[in-house]
Amino acid sequence: MLPAPHELVKQITELHRETVERWHAAPPENPDTRYQGLLGTVCQQHEFNFLLWHEEDIARSPDVSDHRIAAVKRAIDRYNQQRNDWIEKIDEAILELLAEEDVLPRSGARLNTETPGSAIDRLSIMSLRIYHFEEQFAREDADDRHRSVVAEKLARCRLQRTDLAQSLAELLDDVWAGRKLLKVYRQMKMYNDPTLNPYLYRTQRLAG
Repeated sequence: MLPAPHELVKQITELHRETVERWHAAPPENPDTRYQGLLGTVCQQHEFNFLLWHEEDIARSPDVSDHRIAAVKRAIDRYNQQRNDWIEKIDEAILELLAEEDVLPRSGARLNTETPGSAIDRLSIMSLRIYHFEEQFAREDADDRHRSVVAEKLARCRLQRTDLAQSLAELLDDVWAGRKLLKVYRQMKMYNDPTLNPYLYRTQRLAG
């Protein structure tokens, strides 16, 4: 039986919240075995966003050496690729659930502008943003103006998370009912492909 959309989305947002708090206390285990099935796939995708977020923080530090920045930029590229790979894996896992339940799109079923995996990715990033805004609000050295600015941004982020979660639940409800199609298009990133990135294949040609 397919999970109830609103309950599934509630589990996903709770997973995001719980792991962000836990991983800030101790580095994430790879893989994180506390979640299985579709939620396990969501957790792995979320982990790459977590790792990516903190590498981005380092990349913007003026005190970091050029050598360290180069390593960070490579890590960012790697985590971003993995993040996108696992968005597709989320959508593939949902397609498997649909196949298990013999759910077929109805005649005239429409496409959505983004897939459930992409919406879950946005919820993952929002959970990180909210955590760090809450951290900023709680800073002991922060003045009232800082807290006021942070509180306003935090309220908007929480509203956006609520709205996005509702939209995702509605999308899943439509997909479960066959009213909307779900397709996995596959990424077409060129910069990581040595046969498509001109700098990479020209460098390889010169080296040969």
